[in-house]
Amino acid sequence: MIKLYDSALSGNCHKVRMMLGFLGQEFELVPVDWAAGEMRLNWYTDLNPRAQLPTLDDNGTVVWDSQAILVYLARTYDSSGQWFSDDPLTQTRVMQWLMLANEEIAALAWARVTVLMKQPRDRLGELQAKGKAGLAVLEAALSENKWLVGGGHPTIADIACFPYAGMAVQGEVALSDYPNVQRWIADIKGLPNYTSMPGL
Repeated sequence: MIKLYDSALSGNCHKVRMMLGFLGQEFELVPVDWAAGEMRLNWYTDLNPRAQLPTLDDNGTVVWDSQAILVYLARTYDSSGQWFSDDPLTQTRVMQWLMLANEEIAALAWARVTVLMKQPRDRLGELQAKGKAGLAVLEAALSENKWLVGGGHPTIADIACFPYAGMAVQGEVALSDYPNVQRWIADIKGLPNYTSMPGL
């Protein structure tokens, strides 16, 4: 049985929950208390030396980092090749979006944490500006294609960028200037076996 070490409010964990749902894989959720810093305890750092969420344990194969987990699940459980193609150029395009998810879109995640956790707001404007730059890149791409990599179907690129873009408003970033992003968010929510979370 696949185990997912998870926090319910984490967008990075949500990416993995979504992917498992789309692939029809059964899994066990192992809650980890992010607010209490449970990821820094020895039992968890033995699994994930970065002390971050999520971590996946697939019958003894341990993978950490949400983007890496998406690649692993797609390559292991998706026989169709839809989610992460064998084609080198398509793989390259996907990886470009995973990098955007790790940088500009991740800034939306930190803006969200700042607002929801009532943290000091001295960097909030900087985080919001970086996040808006990422949304602008999404907006431009989605003006030409339904999905980030094209091809007529979603890939792990879409999953990687989705949660924190979808919850941008929780970091006080409105999506009104990004109609194509709003359409894309609705399209993802409309996919069969879509998994939701609070804030989405």
